[in-house]
Amino acid sequence: MEQRIIIEMGMGNDLHGMDYQKAAARAIEDAIRHSTLPIFESLELPHTDMRLKVTIGAQEPDKIDADALKSGLPRGHAVLSAVKGGLNVPNPETGETAVVATAAVEAFLPTQKGKWKMQ
Repeated sequence: MEQRIIIEMGMGNDLHGMDYQKAAARAIEDAIRHSTLPIFESLELPHTDMRLKVTIGAQEPDKIDADALKSGLPRGHAVLSAVKGGLNVPNPETGETAVVATAAVEAFLPTQKGKWKMQ
């Protein structure tokens, strides 16, 4: 049994290249840069106990290389999926399209119930 210990949201974009991979990587980075998990050091838990579930939203999810994005995550065992979402913003003056991707990064640990208590 697992418990979700954190969920972070992020947004990333590629303004000129329509690079969904770049936008997705930036969205993940945005999400994880807003969090820290001191529980590992405080309770002497190994980081390998953590499972990450990363969901990327992009207008063309088939252009996302999940394995490449997983390699950029700092710790834990990651499962990454790409779904239809995000936003494409066309610029009719230049013909370019800005790509916006979103990321939800969820971290799970084995149930800690009964193993520790806060004081």
